[in-house]
Amino acid sequence: MAKSFACKDIGMSCGFTARAETEQELMGKISEHARSAHNMASMDDATMQKVRSAIKEE
Repeated sequence: MAKSFACKDIGMSCGFTARAETEQELMGKISEHARSAHNMASMDDATMQKVRSAIKEE
């Protein structure tokens, strides 16, 4: 079952969405987007928890 994420689901004013077969693959895409688009060198625990809770099963 695929997994998806959208920045807007954690309150960001951003149109980014990603989809992957595994959570690990999806988190890689999200982390790369956070670095390149939001200038986040890393995600703190609170942000990581928000991201994980916003991942949807498709």
